[in-house]
Amino acid sequence: MVKEALIELRGVSKAFGGYTILDEIDLTIYRGEALVIIGPSGTGKSTILRLIAGLLPLDTGEIYIQGKRRKGIIEDGHQPMRIALVFQQAALFDSLTVDENVGFFLYEHSKLPRYRIRELVQAKLAMVGLQGMSDRYPSQLSGGMRKRVSFARALIADPDNPIDNPEIVLYDEPTAGLDPISSTVIEDLVRNLQKAPGGCNSYVMVSHQDSTIRRTADRIIFLYGGKIQWEGTVDEIDTTSNPIVRQFFTASVKGPIRVID
Repeated sequence: MVKEALIELRGVSKAFGGYTILDEIDLTIYRGEALVIIGPSGTGKSTILRLIAGLLPLDTGEIYIQGKRRKGIIEDGHQPMRIALVFQQAALFDSLTVDENVGFFLYEHSKLPRYRIRELVQAKLAMVGLQGMSDRYPSQLSGGMRKRVSFARALIADPDNPIDNPEIVLYDEPTAGLDPISSTVIEDLVRNLQKAPGGCNSYVMVSHQDSTIRRTADRIIFLYGGKIQWEGTVDEIDTTSNPIVRQFFTASVKGPIRVID
């Protein structure tokens, strides 16, 4: 079966303050896959997500969305498909209720009546296990619950406008700062949303948490030194001889990954 390429990065480079973060990266993301980007902190993992989402301009290279070259950032032109981004810290509006946070896009940009938006919000909250939470504020929720609200917000769509349905979700460290049990809940949810009606069957995740990588990845790429240093599957994590991967997963201070005190 021929895989359908949703997103392609071709020779993509990005630098900040004269320091090169990404150096001519080539990467193809396929429909229906769960891709996890790993690597030490500060190696450009989240930068890749923001470039894919169209939130940052490229320095050099090209990004193709369903075969169409993106010009500029997301605001500069028509996007051929919706890309949803779940931020690391959930990025909820503290002054808005859960209902208003999840339904924000529809309240602002659709012509749906308020009662219909609330119904759609309730359905998405049920998908992430937060029934009955719509009138609460973010400050009344645990860290894991706020993460789940952000998942619901990423997946909300106008049923009268099918193009609103996300074709891919970008997760930036979805289990960061969570205890092991809460992390397991989020990991299971990510996988369930990949298969559930009204979810999204393609995602890219950034993570450095061992359990999250092993439980959510179909394909893994290891980013270090501005380059993709390794690509493999979860099963290959413990069998590869790649010294960078071995050092990362054994948490050793000795190896090719430079340790910064």
